[in-house]
Amino acid sequence: MVDVVCVGAHPDDVEIGMGATIAGMVRQGLTVAIVDLTDGEPTPAGSHEMRLVEAAEAARILGVAERATLTLPNRSLFDTVEARSLLAEAFRRLRPRIVFGPYPTDAHPDHVSASTIVRAARFWAKFTKTEMAGEPHYPARLYHYMAIHLRTVHEPSFVVDATEDLHDKIAALSAYRSQFVSNPANEDFIERIDTLARSWGDLIGTGAGEPFFAEETLGIRSVGSLV
Repeated sequence: MVDVVCVGAHPDDVEIGMGATIAGMVRQGLTVAIVDLTDGEPTPAGSHEMRLVEAAEAARILGVAERATLTLPNRSLFDTVEARSLLAEAFRRLRPRIVFGPYPTDAHPDHVSASTIVRAARFWAKFTKTEMAGEPHYPARLYHYMAIHLRTVHEPSFVVDATEDLHDKIAALSAYRSQFVSNPANEDFIERIDTLARSWGDLIGTGAGEPFFAEETLGIRSVGSLV
């Protein structure tokens, strides 16, 4: 049982979108799990075994309690009964209060499908008359992080102050050597992610930030908790 589950289409998606927020939640005492829908392979410089090792190291750096990789196919990820069931079973087992999933608009079809699967699996997880494993569970909140391939900016529902934890995000991304070190096409990627985080932070008057998007109305318990 965990407080938060973060879902990505591929290993490294979650770290790109919300690595600092994960490190911050762990630092504040929350238990966080990551579920990757695919292993992310094939890629130009990776392998199944390599990606699992890199993902495990990134999770260790962020302090994640558990990381699971589902058996869905990279590049052919679709919202199917199998996909919904596998992720819903993960939600029923982990029983999070909060779920984070990919932003629903993207150039990468896997990211779009992953967003749809997360939304559907959240609902499916509460089914009672079903062959799915585990007891019914409905995560109370669903938010979306942004790790997209489109050159566009969207107005977030909120931005998390990532100043204290940005270094952990950068370290976690650096663990993906096959993607961001060995691949010449991405040699400046981590630097660009760092710059982007600092630009989001500038919007809220902090050193760094990560944007999030909510489909439902947000409430706060205290105005004093706002940055």
